[in-house]
Amino acid sequence: MIGDETVERVAVTEAAASLVRDLTAQHGPLMFHQSGGCCDGSSPMCYPVGMFITGQGDVLLGALDVGLERPVEVYMSESQFEYWKYTHLTIDVVPGRGAGFSVEGPTGMRFLIRSRML
Repeated sequence: MIGDETVERVAVTEAAASLVRDLTAQHGPLMFHQSGGCCDGSSPMCYPVGMFITGQGDVLLGALDVGLERPVEVYMSESQFEYWKYTHLTIDVVPGRGAGFSVEGPTGMRFLIRSRML
């Protein structure tokens, strides 16, 4: 399922894009799934493509151009999207411990979401 294609729903800061480029060099193509609050709060979780399997219950929010050959897709569960459907999300990065299953974990940085109403 794809979110409303006429509205840009997701963006990335240059600092986060830089980290994504570094992580892609280590892990290959990446994707994000916005966590629904279990285990790691509501952090954007970054995975190598194929390590997190999306399904019919996930919404593609958009694809981030971070200056790589392949854009980085961002997903969220459909049930969570119902709460966030009027929100624009920006993936940013700050110093701190990354989420346990997210590839930035060992870097000393962590991805986070900044949001604003559409």
